[in-house]
Amino acid sequence: MIEEIKPPRIEGDELIIETQSRIEVYDSKYLVAVLLLFVARGDKTITENETQQMLSLIEDEFQIPGAESLALLQRAIDDLAENPDMNNLLSELSSVLSLDEKEDIAVMLLKVAAADGRKDAEEMEKLQVAAEIMSIPPEVMHNAYDRYFEETGFSSPSPDFKKR
Repeated sequence: MIEEIKPPRIEGDELIIETQSRIEVYDSKYLVAVLLLFVARGDKTITENETQQMLSLIEDEFQIPGAESLALLQRAIDDLAENPDMNNLLSELSSVLSLDEKEDIAVMLLKVAAADGRKDAEEMEKLQVAAEIMSIPPEVMHNAYDRYFEETGFSSPSPDFKKR
């Protein structure tokens, strides 16, 4: 029997997806985990530095312990493996975020993209796709780049890092 999926709904800051046999709840923590993985996998590998950066960012942003951060990333990995095209889910879930929250997430994505020390075009393309999925306006992305370079001690971006 094929399960019918009811239309997704937003309750507070959670996205609820219901079928006849189960209810799945997605929140902003989950959205961040999936997007971080999406960008980190842009070059087809996730390095140890990227993994550590993702765990650290999730722990710091949401004030959750390492084991819970790891479980969140693992759930996102499993879901991405089952459904590599999660754009609609992520887009719907991002609708509950404010522009400030979207900017914070964009800064986190930049940190993950840079965590392995390389400026891979594939990761930067995934970052741009993530921004589009989340409907991040160009000026918010610009602010995120500025914040990233300020926080990391760079005075200005290298010409190949800030491509759009």
